[in-house]
Amino acid sequence: MRCVCGCPHIANIVSVRKEGKIKLFTNHFGIEIEFTGITRQKAANIAARYLNGQGRSLGDYYDTQCITAPDGRVWKFMYDGSINCQCKEQGRIVQANKKYSVELVSPVLLYREDIDTLQGLVRRLRKAGAFANPSCGIHIHLDGSNHTPRSIRNFVNIIASHNDLFYKALQIEPQRMRYCKKMDVWLVQQMNQARPTTFADIECIWYAQYGTERRDQHYHSSRYHFLNLHSFFHGHHTVELRGFNGTLHAGKIRAYIVLALALNHQALTQKSARYRKVQEENERFAMRTYLNRIGFIGDEFKNCREHLYQHLSGNAAWRYGSRENVRSHISRNGGHSNEH
Repeated sequence: MRCVCGCPHIANIVSVRKEGKIKLFTNHFGIEIEFTGITRQKAANIAARYLNGQGRSLGDYYDTQCITAPDGRVWKFMYDGSINCQCKEQGRIVQANKKYSVELVSPVLLYREDIDTLQGLVRRLRKAGAFANPSCGIHIHLDGSNHTPRSIRNFVNIIASHNDLFYKALQIEPQRMRYCKKMDVWLVQQMNQARPTTFADIECIWYAQYGTERRDQHYHSSRYHFLNLHSFFHGHHTVELRGFNGTLHAGKIRAYIVLALALNHQALTQKSARYRKVQEENERFAMRTYLNRIGFIGDEFKNCREHLYQHLSGNAAWRYGSRENVRSHISRNGGHSNEH
C-alpha cells in the first residue's frame, strides 16, 4: 500500500508503530525549563496552588523552592547563573535582579500520566508573566536504566547523523551554543572505530579529551553538548538532551518531550545505528520521513510535527519539491525514483 507521496510502506509503519508507541511512552523522563519574568518565589506559589502542594525553601546556594504535590513528588524552582534576568515594567522588558532567574526542575514523569499537568503548570506560569529569553534553555533527562553499551552507541550515532537538521529545526540560539555543542567528530569516530562493548570503555572515550579534569564534578566540561552522557556516568544515570531553546509555549514543550522520548526509544530498540549524514536537499521531507520512522504518525502528533518543521525549508510531502519535479527526476534517472 502506497501513500500519496509514493511511499510503499506507510500502512506497515502505522501497524508496527502502534505497539512501539505504547513502549515509547513508558520511559520515564524529567525536564528542566529555564525562564525569567517572575521571581522564583512567585513561580513556586503558582505551582503550589496549581498542584495543591506544600512549599518550603531549602535555603541553599540555589535558593531552591520546593513544592511537594499530594502524590509525594517534588517540583523545584532554582536559581541558574546562566539566565539573563529580566521582567516587564509598563509593557517594556527591563533588566531584573537574581530573584528573576528561575529553573523549573520537574520530578520523574511519565508522558501519558503527566503531560497535561506539566502543560497546565507551564500555561499558568506564562499567564503570570513568566517568559523565556535567548539565554534560557530546556533540558530533558531520559531514564538510563534500560540502556546498554549498544544503545548508547546508537544514541551517539543518531544525534551525530542529524546534527545539522536538528540544530536548524530547533533554532538553537547562538549564545546557547556553548551549552549545547554538536556531537564531537573525534568522539563519534572513536565510538565507531572501537565499538566499545562496556560502559567503562564508553566512559573512557567520552572523557578522553578532557585531560585531568575530574570526571565526578557536576559541571564537567563534557556535559555541554546536545547529547550529554556526563549525567549518565556521574549524575542520576540519565541521558540528557540539551538542544532546546527556552520557551513557555506548552505545545512546543510537548513536541520537545515527544522528540526526546522517540529518539531514546530508537536508540534502545534499533539493532544498530550508523553514523551517516541524512539527505538535506529538502529539509522538511527529510524531517517528515525521519519523524514517521520514529513514531510521529497520526493526528495525535500533528502539532508536534508542525513545531519541528516550522523553521525548515522545502516540501514535506515531496522529496523533490512537487509531483512535477518527481516526474522530471524519474525521467533523468531512466524511469526510476527513490521518492519515499
